[in-house]
Amino acid sequence: MLLLAARPVAAQITPPADFPLKDGLKTYLSKDSTTFLRLNFVAQTWVRLNENNPGSTVNGELASSTGDVGLRRVRLVLSGQLTKRVFVYVQFGQNSFSYLSPRKTGSFFHDVTGEYAIVKRALSLGVGLNGWNGPGRYSNSAASSILGLDPPVFQEATNDVNDQLLRQLGVYAKGKLGKLDYRMAIGKPFVTQTATATPDPLSHNSTYTVGNPRAQYHGYFMYQFLDQESNAGAGTVGSYVGRKRVFNIGAGMLYEPQGVWHTTLAGDTVRQALQLFGVDVFYDAPLNPAKGTALTAYGGFFHYDFGPGYLRNNGVMNPANGVRPGQGSFNGPGNSYPLLGTGNIVYAQAGYLLKRNLLGEHGTLQPYASTQVARYDRLADPLVVANFGINWLIVGNSSKVTANYQSRPIYTAQPNGDLAATGRRGEYVLQYQVAF
Repeated sequence: MLLLAARPVAAQITPPADFPLKDGLKTYLSKDSTTFLRLNFVAQTWVRLNENNPGSTVNGELASSTGDVGLRRVRLVLSGQLTKRVFVYVQFGQNSFSYLSPRKTGSFFHDVTGEYAIVKRALSLGVGLNGWNGPGRYSNSAASSILGLDPPVFQEATNDVNDQLLRQLGVYAKGKLGKLDYRMAIGKPFVTQTATATPDPLSHNSTYTVGNPRAQYHGYFMYQFLDQESNAGAGTVGSYVGRKRVFNIGAGMLYEPQGVWHTTLAGDTVRQALQLFGVDVFYDAPLNPAKGTALTAYGGFFHYDFGPGYLRNNGVMNPANGVRPGQGSFNGPGNSYPLLGTGNIVYAQAGYLLKRNLLGEHGTLQPYASTQVARYDRLADPLVVANFGINWLIVGNSSKVTANYQSRPIYTAQPNGDLAATGRRGEYVLQYQVAF
C-alpha cells in the first residue's frame, strides 16, 4: 500500500467531514478511478460482567460471575478492483480473544478470494476461502455495521464445526438481475476432526458426521425494493445509520447431503441431509432527513433440520471453562445456552437513530432491542433470548460505544428426561469500536 501510495496515481477522495474514512484507505490505480486498492480495519473491545451459569468454574474454581476484557473482533481487509472485471478480497483477523485464550495464536485468514465479472453487475464467479452463505441475511455480517454487539448468531449455523468462521473453500456466483440480488455457493466442508467446536459423539441425538464430507450448497436471494445494496463483499450491513433507504425481502438455504447422523434404538446408524431454510425482511431508512433520525428493523422465520434431537450450546467468548460435577445445568459453563437445534426460530430486531448531533460534537444515540424465540424439538420450553442496548455513535460506526444487556435461559434436565427452563442469567457488556 505504501509503494502504491508513492506512485503518481490519482489523488484520494476526501471523505465527508462528519464521516471520515467511511470508505477506508483507498488508492486508485487508474485515472478514471475504475481500478483501486482499499484497506479497511475494525476492532471491537468488550468490557464485560457475566452472571455465570450454575456450577461454572474457571480452572476448577467456582465462579458465580466473571468480569473481563476481551477482543471480540479484529479485522484487516484488503480489497481491490484490479481491472474492470477482476476483483480480489482478503480478510485477516481474530475473534473472541480473552484471558482464557491461548496466547500469540488465533489470527487467521477469514477470506481469500478472486472473482471475475462474466457479465458486469449481473454475474460474477469467484473461488477461494469465502463466506457467500445462506440461509439468512446475517449468515455473514459486515462486522463494523452490526446494529448491536452481535448479529443473530444462530444464522451462523455451522460456525467452526465444518467451516472456518463461516468460510469454506469453494466457488460462488453472485450478481444483480434488476432488483433481485443473489448469491450461490458450493463449498467443501472441513473435516469435523479439526473443528474448534467439536461435535458431539454419535448417539441417538443427531450430530455432524465424521466421515468424508459431501459438498455443501448455499443460496440467498433478496429483492431490493428501494436503494440497492453493494454486493462487493459477502458481509451484509446491520445498520446504515440513516445513509440509505433500504427495503428487502429475502429467502435462503443451506443444504449438505449426509451432513448429520444418529443411531436408532436398534443400533443402526442413519445418515441424513443437513437442511436449513429461512425467509426474512430488512428495512432501514431515514424518518426525518432534516433531523437525521432513522429506523432500522429486521425480522425472519427459520426452519432448521439437523436431524432428530440435535442441540448445540454456544457461549460467545466464554468467560468460564468448566462445570463443578453435580452443580451444573444443561447449558454448560459461563454464558452458554442452547443456541441451535432442530426446530423453528423467529427473530426480530429494531433500532431507532436519534437526531443528528444530539450530543453536539460527541455524536448521537441509537437505542435498539432484539429477541430470538425458538422451538427446538428437544427442549420442553421455548428458548427466549433478549438483548437491549444503546449505541453511542461518536462518529457514525467509525467510533462507537455500545452498552448491551442480554438475558438468557437456563435449562435443567428433569427426572422424566425433559430439558426445562428453570431460570435466567444475564450478561452486561460495554463495547468500544473503532473502524475505517
